[in-house]
Amino acid sequence: MRAEYLEGPTVSRANILIVDDDQSIREFLEILLEKEGYHVCSAGSGEEAIQSMRKEDISLVITDVRMPGIDGVTLLKRIKASHPDIPVILITAFASMDSAVAAMKEGAWDYITKPFQIKEIREVVAKALEKRPKPLSLDRDPVNKVYRLGDMLSKSPSMLKIFQLVPRIASSPSSVLISGESGTGKELMARSIHHLGVRRDRPFVIVNCAGIPETLLESEMFGHSKGAFTGANHRKPGLFAMADQGTIFLDEIGELPMALQAKLLRVVQEKSFIPLGGTEEVKVDVRIITATNRDLEKEVMAGRFREDLYYRLDVIHIHMPPLRERPEDIPILVQYFLDRYSRDQNKDVQGISSYAMEVLQRYPFPGNVRELENIIERGVALSTSNLLLPESLSLAKFKEQKTSGIDLSCFEPRLGPEGIDLDRFLGRIEKKLLSMALERTNGIKTEAAHLLGLNFRSFRYRLAKYDL
Repeated sequence: MRAEYLEGPTVSRANILIVDDDQSIREFLEILLEKEGYHVCSAGSGEEAIQSMRKEDISLVITDVRMPGIDGVTLLKRIKASHPDIPVILITAFASMDSAVAAMKEGAWDYITKPFQIKEIREVVAKALEKRPKPLSLDRDPVNKVYRLGDMLSKSPSMLKIFQLVPRIASSPSSVLISGESGTGKELMARSIHHLGVRRDRPFVIVNCAGIPETLLESEMFGHSKGAFTGANHRKPGLFAMADQGTIFLDEIGELPMALQAKLLRVVQEKSFIPLGGTEEVKVDVRIITATNRDLEKEVMAGRFREDLYYRLDVIHIHMPPLRERPEDIPILVQYFLDRYSRDQNKDVQGISSYAMEVLQRYPFPGNVRELENIIERGVALSTSNLLLPESLSLAKFKEQKTSGIDLSCFEPRLGPEGIDLDRFLGRIEKKLLSMALERTNGIKTEAAHLLGLNFRSFRYRLAKYDL
C-alpha cells in the first residue's frame, strides 16, 4: 500500500485567530506569531471569535479557556461542529490533567499553559498547521469536500476527529488499541500511524492472532531456538525480532491465548522476551499497535483477557465507527472503489445510477467498508455499461433480510374492477412501518431509521410527511 499524506496550509497562507479577553495576551501572541510569518487576527470574546470565523478564512484558532460568556471549551465545540478541519489550541493559567483530557476529547489539537514558553508555542502552532488535513475536491463532485489519511477517505466528523488525532500520536512510543467491527479499516489506521511516525522507515510487521494456529503462534511471534520442538531444525528469530526499531501490529488481539498474553505483557513492560526453547533474553524496541472487534473490557470481566495487559495496550484508544454510522461516506467510497476497479479490470465504468446509490445508502453494511469494496468490485466485473446499475450490486441477501421479518400478506390488496389508489395504499403501509419502528425502539429515531434501512434525513422527512 502506498501511503499518501496531505500537507496542511503553508506558513505564508496560515491565518491564525487569537481569542482571549486579556488584551495584553492577544497583543503578545499577535507580535510573536506575525514575526513567524503568519497572518494574525484577534477577538476579545467567544462571540466575537464566531463572528470573525464567518468573515475570515481561518487556518488555526488559539483560545483561552476562562472567558466570560462563551468560554474556550464551548467555543471549541462550536468550531468543531461547523469547521471540523480547523485545529484549536487551548491556553489557560488554570491547568489540570482533567481539563486537558476533557479538551482533547472534544477535539482540541493541543493544550498549553500560562506563562507561555515561546519555543513551545512556535512548535505547537507549526505542527498543528503542518499536519492539518487538507480538503480535497473529488473530480466528479467539486463541491463535496473530503479528507484523506493514507488510503482512507472520509467527510464524516467522527472520522475527521480520528484523522486529526493520528499525527499527534504517530511518533509517540505509547501502545495504541484500535477497536471496531470487522471491515472498518483497523489495519489501514495502524499503517497510517506507522507511516506518519518517526519509525516510518523501519519495519511494519503484521501478526494475525486469529489466523495462526495456537500451537504455532508463540514460535511465530517470539521465534524459537534450534531443537525447541520436533521439526525445529534451525533457529528462527520471530516477528517481534523482525519488527525491532519499527512497529508490530497485533490484529485480533482478543484471540490471543492466556499463556501468550503473559509473555506479551513482559514484552510490553520489559522490552524483552525469551524465544521458545531458548535461555537468553532478546531485547527489542517496538511500537505496539493492537486491534480487536471484541469488547476487551467485557473479555477482562469474563476472565478471558488479562486486565494488566489490557491497560498496557489501551494507552491510546481509537474506535473506528461502522459505515452505517457515517452514511455520508458511502458516495465518496463508492466513487473511489469504482475508479480503482474500473482501472484494474480495464473497464469504462464511470459512475453509478441514482437508484443503485439509493439502494447502497439503505443497506446496513454488516461487513462495513470491506463489504462495500467487495460489492463495487463485483459490480464492476458484472457491469455491461459505463454506469453501475442495481442489478450489478448482488444484494439479494439484503432483500431477503429486509422482507423476512414482515408478513407481506397482510398488506396485499384486492384489485377490484374500480382499481386502486396505489400512492394512498403504499402510504398507509409506509406510515404503519414507521410507527412500528418507533414503537419497537421506544421512540429513538436513529435506531428506528436503522431498523428500516433509512438514513436519518430520509427517516425524518417521512415522519414529517405523515405527521408522526
